[in-house]
Formats: sequence, C-alpha cells, structure tokens
Amino acid sequence: MKKHLQAHTVVKGKQRVAFRTKFEQATDMFTRLASVFSAVPVLVVTDSWFGNNGLLKPLRHALGERAHVLSRLRANNTLYALPVTAEGHQGRPRKYGVRLGSASDLAAAYQAQAKPHEVSLYGKCRQVLAFDRILMLKTLRCAVRVVWVYRGTQWIALVSTDLGLTLEQIIEFYGARWKIEAGFREIKQEIGSSQSQTRNPFAVTNHLHFCMMATTLVWIYADRISHTPARRYATHERTEFAFGDVRRLITGVIAREGFDSLCLKSPKPKQNSLMATILRLVA
Repeated sequence: MKKHLQAHTVVKGKQRVAFRTKFEQATDMFTRLASVFSAVPVLVVTDSWFGNNGLLKPLRHALGERAHVLSRLRANNTLYALPVTAEGHQGRPRKYGVRLGSASDLAAAYQAQAKPHEVSLYGKCRQVLAFDRILMLKTLRCAVRVVWVYRGTQWIALVSTDLGLTLEQIIEFYGARWKIEAGFREIKQEIGSSQSQTRNPFAVTNHLHFCMMATTLVWIYADRISHTPARRYATHERTEFAFGDVRRLITGVIAREGFDSLCLKSPKPKQNSLMATILRLVA
C-alpha cells in the first residue's frame, strides 16, 4: 500500500520500494515493450480510466509522436471543434474551437448521420451503425478521431489519437480488447492471482508469474488436444468452449491417469520433468 511504501517499511532485497502510480507503471512497461519495436507506431488500447493525458503525456515524452491511445469516451466528456484562426487575429492562436457539447449530446445529434459499416468483431463479420468525426478533446489535449457506435437505443463513443486509423479499425481494435478482459478474469478468478495473501514484493511477483504460466499451459493444452471440449453452459448463440471447460478436462485426465500422465515417468529424471514438459509443449 502507498502508506507502507512511503513509510519505507517495504524492502526488496537491499533497496526500499518506492511508490509508483498506475500511470508510471504502465508507461514503464509500454516503453520497454516499444524498445523491441523501435520503428513502428505504438497504439495503446485502454478503458476510459486510462484514456487521458495522464498516460498519453508520459508515453509521448518517452516514445515521441509514434505513441497513440485508443480508448472509450465517458458520456460527460466535453468535445470541441478544431481551432480556426481568423485573418488579422491578434495574440496567441486558439488551441480549441467552438464548444460542441458532451459525448452524450453529440451522440444524439449525430445518430441520424450514422451509416452501416462491416467490421470483424468477436470472430464474426458484423454490421454496425456508426459515425465518426475529428474533434478536439481537452483530456488528451490534441485532435482525436471520435467514433460513435449505435445499437438500438444504446451507444458508445470511441476515441483515438491516431487520425490515420479508419472507423472500422478503431471499432475492431477496441472490440479485440475484450479478450484481454477475459484473460484478466481467467488469471484472477479461475487461477487465483487475486487471492494471494503475501505482502513481500518477491512473493507477489512470483505468485503472479506462476498464475500466468498456469493460464498459458491450459491454453497450450487446449491447442494440442485432438477434440474440442464440450461447453458446460452451452446456449443457442454460444457454443464455443471456455477456459473453465479446459481446466475440467485436465482435471479429469489427472484424476483418471495421475499427474505423471502429463510429465516424464522416469524415477530419476536427468532434468526437471515439469520444465521439460513445458518446453515440449511450447516447442
């Protein structure tokens, strides 16, 4: 916790652990990842909490103009037109144009202008009703492309600082983010990363790494089996198997054949049997 770190009661090795915000931690991780892909743009897809200048500003300080953010707008976010400088205007140029209203106000105003678009969402080609426009957003302090997506009486507004992205790309990229949320659920609830009771920095990191490794192994196993697992709670619209279905399948194999069925059976293996099995599966 922040109060413990500021009191210097937490020690990692011989160094005291300094408090870092979520924005600072995220910026550090994205910067290290971007160093591997130094010649391509970096697009960070986030929820509305991270979709502001608290993340974009340090990202651009570290990576330059190749850093971009794609996020979801809140209903009360205020949007502005692009600035227009009149001839003979004295003083500093305007940063923002005319105040247009909130995302909710503009969603109602633009709904009549929305058109159908074909996009790939959740593994299928779908038709969505959408409208986009380039506007100014003060929370990001730059020009952005805003996309309103309508479904019946509901709507969502997506925003991207990369003006080169098309309307379809913005919808598809944000739609792909749901797989990340599903991965969080698998690691936290199915595997138990959120149930750690330790407060030691090394133990917390190790526990999370083991949970991520266990999740990876489950999906590697699912990719290697010859038949598709049956979904426990199948519906007319959803028949694909879930993470829990693969876990039950693995549990059944271990219950019938024992844990040795997934590892080497040598009484005195020359190498770690668990690690050897992991490497074989990955290879």
